[in-house]
Amino acid sequence: MTNPAMSADLPRQEHDMTTATARRRFPRLAAAAASVVLLAAATACTAGTEPNGEETGSSDTATTAAADVIGTVPEDLMEFYSQEVTWTDCEGSLRCATVDAPLDYADPGAGTVELAVVMAEADKEAQGTVLLNPGGPGGSGYSVVSEYVENVTSDRLRENFNILGFDPRGVGRSTPVECLSDEELDEARAEYVDPSTPEGLAEARLSAKEFADACAAESGELLGFVDTTSAARDMDILRAVVGDRKLNYLGFSYGTFLGATYAELFPNNVGRLVLDGALDPAASNEDVTLGQAAAFEKAIRAYVEDCLSGSNCPLEGSVDEAVETIQALFASVEESPLTAADGRTVTVSTFVSGFITPLYDDANWPALSQALEQVLTEGDPTYMLRLADISADRTDDGTYASNSFVVFNAINCLDYPMVADDAQMAADAKELEAASPTLGKYLAYGGITCEAWPYAPVNEPHPIKASGADEVLVIGTTGDPATPYEWAEALAAQMESAVLVTLEGEGHTAYGRGSDCIDNIVDDYFVDGTLPAENTVC
Repeated sequence: MTNPAMSADLPRQEHDMTTATARRRFPRLAAAAASVVLLAAATACTAGTEPNGEETGSSDTATTAAADVIGTVPEDLMEFYSQEVTWTDCEGSLRCATVDAPLDYADPGAGTVELAVVMAEADKEAQGTVLLNPGGPGGSGYSVVSEYVENVTSDRLRENFNILGFDPRGVGRSTPVECLSDEELDEARAEYVDPSTPEGLAEARLSAKEFADACAAESGELLGFVDTTSAARDMDILRAVVGDRKLNYLGFSYGTFLGATYAELFPNNVGRLVLDGALDPAASNEDVTLGQAAAFEKAIRAYVEDCLSGSNCPLEGSVDEAVETIQALFASVEESPLTAADGRTVTVSTFVSGFITPLYDDANWPALSQALEQVLTEGDPTYMLRLADISADRTDDGTYASNSFVVFNAINCLDYPMVADDAQMAADAKELEAASPTLGKYLAYGGITCEAWPYAPVNEPHPIKASGADEVLVIGTTGDPATPYEWAEALAAQMESAVLVTLEGEGHTAYGRGSDCIDNIVDDYFVDGTLPAENTVC
């Protein structure tokens, strides 16, 4: 999880960097880190068919799932599966709706949550609908589809399938988790204390308690029901209301955990599932943090080696010497925070967040070089702060475009039991620093984040077999900094019907990032139902 004095940031949109595709969000990065950087604007799809297969003809169309689509569900959930959903023209040529789901699946009559969905309709008669989750937790599938669907999916996929973006419970346009004002969120992101000292640890605990109390006051009982299992159950309702007997799903990063959880709950309803940038569902919070520490250290060295081989690198010397320069820079900012052009103080928490953001895609490494050059030559952190703001979804006017920061913590506190014992956290911190001399220190003591959370975890990490499910496609990238390749191997080994495909390269996730090999494999699977040979490497 996160260092309690740092922020769990999620990049979303940046037009100063250059890349050909929109990127996915990271899983549950254990620091002030980044995820997917959505860089290029996308245009809306043309209208095609309604989710029930009828031709578009009016601005509002009501649909209800047929009994054979719904399948066998508990009687007390039937009202949700059979609800009438009104689809309305929106976002240019897209179709939007709101779907109800039970707040508590153990007591469906105790209240509801609303799920915001948006449909990019197929260019011809659709084979079905692909639900898309960009990761997080806390990523907005609604925003990805409404703004960037042409960057995230191929022409071939959109020609054959409707693409459904949705905000999971607690996220964005759905019934949202709320905790802090924009001003308070600025303060939370900038705050940094050193929890390795008794004083810093006490201050970190106090900050975590204040954050938890604010979330409880603003969000109420919703906080207890934004776990991944509940979100996966919501997806089965979405499957029914779009008229599909089986779920077709494209999940990136944390979205692989959501998709695997669905397969475990509803193996007979699994259609074509692509899990790209996989999480290992059996990994503990501490395992995840350690794995990411090592993977990010590897990515830093890959970036540095590439930088030094070019002509405009702000670093000098060998790879080891250049990495030591970065480490010394972090230590300097920790000791003496910098001031950006807008007058905001840039602490090491914010600085690390900005530094990590471009590491999610090697196409964005020049942006990191630009930010480092500005700091190293001018002492100016303005561009590094800009990168951190991207990751946190902070806009130029100081407002936040999403609640990704707070819901990230809300979901993880339910999904992962976390170690908050002082001695164990200190021991884990040493292990993290050994795995990542550059970032390990800033990933430690994350268990404090959920120590004061008003709701106990409802999930225990465990292997997911998904016995009886149709074949699932798992994709891993060898140089992925946020979801280490070993996690894709682990998930594919756990699931009884999974096929693993490997992309040799740098960056987070694989589909839509420039590999024709990966893109063709995914499209062939969705469109034709064909899978590659086991252990195919692109």
